[in-house]
Amino acid sequence: MNYIDTHCHLDGEEFAADRDAVVQRAREAGCEKIFLPAIDLKTCQTVIDVCAQYPGYCYPMLGLHPEEVRADWREVLSSIRQKLPLPISHLKVGVWHAMERAGGEASIIAIGEVGLDFYWSREFEAEQLLAFEEQVRWSVETRLPLMIHCRKAQNELVTILKRYAHDLPGGVFHCFTGNEQEACQLLEFPQFVLGIGGVLTFKKSHLPETLAAVVPLDRIVLETDAPYMAPVPQRGQRNESAFIRYVITRLAEAYGVSEEEICQQTTTNVARVFKC
Repeated sequence: MNYIDTHCHLDGEEFAADRDAVVQRAREAGCEKIFLPAIDLKTCQTVIDVCAQYPGYCYPMLGLHPEEVRADWREVLSSIRQKLPLPISHLKVGVWHAMERAGGEASIIAIGEVGLDFYWSREFEAEQLLAFEEQVRWSVETRLPLMIHCRKAQNELVTILKRYAHDLPGGVFHCFTGNEQEACQLLEFPQFVLGIGGVLTFKKSHLPETLAAVVPLDRIVLETDAPYMAPVPQRGQRNESAFIRYVITRLAEAYGVSEEEICQQTTTNVARVFKC
């Protein structure tokens, strides 16, 4: 049983003491790849550094998380943009692939973690909206998919995405936990998929029923959001990529298919969205 963890903060301090062991457990559990999202300028570098320690296994995503948006967001984004590939129109295809083979800037696989979050505060609402739209434009320019975080802001998020809907290469709506109506609204963006993690296994979660009712399996990818959101029976513990097996089991039950089919389909979905 092989799978991919599309969202894991493996660069975090929570893993500093035993990162090698965490990666080893992930490999033994069948995790073939781990994707690491940045959340600010500092983690853009730590994500790159950790991925360099596990070449061909860990892959970086760079962006500014909405909860990290402050008054200086323009300066921060300017610094992050310098770490990303040039607009694809500025590169010949042969040069682009050469950069990929050389492990250069093109090894960055997505813009993320970006989005909108008005759960705790709307203090920087205007700045969040502007910062998110700027990073959406990066996705259009570079042809890198988006890793999108959204909490208490789906209407605003959808409004921005609709402006670029025909130009975006795709991406992931990370940590989807919404209802059928919210799922259908997001599925209207055909190049995007929903990231599903530990919440699926929670006792009071309605997510299994929601997904089975309106979300085709070809629109789902697996994730942990580690070290957060550990699935049952590990809930309350530090999450890690090896724990996705519990999410796979619950998804298989919800859709009435084998765990192997869940793994095969979600891995196919990852390849379609991330081209890696």
